[in-house]
Amino acid sequence: MRTLPQHITYLAILILAACSFIASAEEKFKVCADPLNPPYSTKNKDGFENKIAELFAKELGQTVEYYWLPQRIGFIRNSLNAPLKDSDVESNEYKCDVIMGVPAGYDLTLTTSPYYKSTYVLLIAKGRGWDDITDPVQLVNLPLQRQESLKIAMFDRGPGTVWMQKNDLLDQGIPYQSMTGDGDNNVAMQIEKDLKAKKIDMVILWGPMASYIAAQNPKSYSMIPMKSTPDVQFDFAMAMGVRRGDQARKEALNKLIAAKADNIRSIIASYHIPLLPLDKQTAHEDKD
Repeated sequence: MRTLPQHITYLAILILAACSFIASAEEKFKVCADPLNPPYSTKNKDGFENKIAELFAKELGQTVEYYWLPQRIGFIRNSLNAPLKDSDVESNEYKCDVIMGVPAGYDLTLTTSPYYKSTYVLLIAKGRGWDDITDPVQLVNLPLQRQESLKIAMFDRGPGTVWMQKNDLLDQGIPYQSMTGDGDNNVAMQIEKDLKAKKIDMVILWGPMASYIAAQNPKSYSMIPMKSTPDVQFDFAMAMGVRRGDQARKEALNKLIAAKADNIRSIIASYHIPLLPLDKQTAHEDKD
């Protein structure tokens, strides 16, 4: 029997190993996620983004693999855009391939079609003297003495802070950072603790996070949706993010978003997140 030259045999082994590596990579649905970010993602995989990732991976015949990293400044650079490295040889793989939740049209990634739309809400702790508030505008029109007793969380940025500024309520704000760097609490967890401790009585917060807080003690809070105006936008469509240029992955995800729209909505609704309809204008696709 003829034997192959040693260098050809070695080359064949390398090719087989490479093919095996590629096949293994294709079996993984690699997600960039924060390990402590309820209700989106947690290391226990009980967030709604975890559930949607599992749904998509199952449809693709893959298994979910997470690259865990707190969502702080540099998250995209150090996760989605960070290549894996094998000794001193840079791999063609990346640490992860999909971020399950980014704003539609987000400029740091290529974005899929939006898969849900929510809004900021005014979350009020009940039994603190504010149970008569049914519309955020009432806070603006309160008698001065009562208005001065407001304890409302105010973030360093965001539409809630813009709204407070436009309505001369900044003096009543209790300051918070949008990105705390706290390894034990995300923003929603910290706000929930401070509401319970009566450090604050209310907060204008993104719908999913407000829903997480309300779910911890459902009878203790009221949620009033904030209404967008020409000056302040409160409702936003959310998509998935992939690397710039990764058009094939984007298209594959878009097909799943369309095919599994009812399942996705059911998962998100089970977390009692306020959902708005995705109309043609909000169903924006990144064209890059």
